[in-house]
Amino acid sequence: MIGIIGIVVIFVMVFGGYLAAGGKMTIILKSLPFELMMIGGAATGAFLISNDMGAIKHTAKDIAKVFKGPKWKPEDYRDLLCLLFSLIRIARQNPVEVEQHIEDPQNSSLFGKYPKIQADKEAVNLICDTMRSAAMNYDDPHQVEEVLEKRIEANLHHAMHSSHALQTVADGLPALGIVAAVLGVIKTMGSIDQPPEILGKLIGGALVGTFLGVFLAYGLVGPFASKVSAVVEEDGHFYQLIREVLVANLHNHAAAICIEVGRQNTPSHIRPDYSDLEEALKSVKQDAA
Repeated sequence: MIGIIGIVVIFVMVFGGYLAAGGKMTIILKSLPFELMMIGGAATGAFLISNDMGAIKHTAKDIAKVFKGPKWKPEDYRDLLCLLFSLIRIARQNPVEVEQHIEDPQNSSLFGKYPKIQADKEAVNLICDTMRSAAMNYDDPHQVEEVLEKRIEANLHHAMHSSHALQTVADGLPALGIVAAVLGVIKTMGSIDQPPEILGKLIGGALVGTFLGVFLAYGLVGPFASKVSAVVEEDGHFYQLIREVLVANLHNHAAAICIEVGRQNTPSHIRPDYSDLEEALKSVKQDAA
């Protein structure tokens, strides 16, 4: 919702200020379709050249994040901590039982309590692979932490591609606006024998290209790239939480301590409240009894 409000504010302030200063929309509206065709078309073509099909689909999908915001909400972090708490307790009490959950998480009754987490393949794989490694005696906390860190960094780098691709387009739009403006000037020079009022309209139409390139770059595409980057980084805390808790588990801390380590390392604006988490963990214990 905030993304839509931002776009409305941009258009109202820019064009409202222009009209309030006595500007007329006639020249802009007349030139806009042709300038948008040149600038938007060239930007789209350059985007297609510089990205493969997977990256194109990924970027198109990630644009929705500008309006939806982060995938993981504070209640999801609470659910994740409850899930990890249950898995750690079971692993310590009955290692055979926990294997049933980590070997087939999609049919696990434990993962099934948290369908949003269960539907995220990376989160599930991160949990199951790490716990499976511990069951195989690959339990050096420092080695596991290093492996998890590299894996999370690699996933974050891949997830950031959409933001980088959009920023590249934003960086190129002002130059493409100049290209369109130059073409407009060339067109104007072909009518140099016309009276000043006609030449004025032609020059004004040519300058729409420069305006449009800069406006799209700094008013829309650039902010879209920044928002996608911020959302990806925000969602990355979810996977960092998995790492913190499972590494603490390898240090043989008590299950409650492992969960508190994860909670404390979660940014404050998405960190589950201590009392709410305690209530949720009590329910988990009661269900397990």
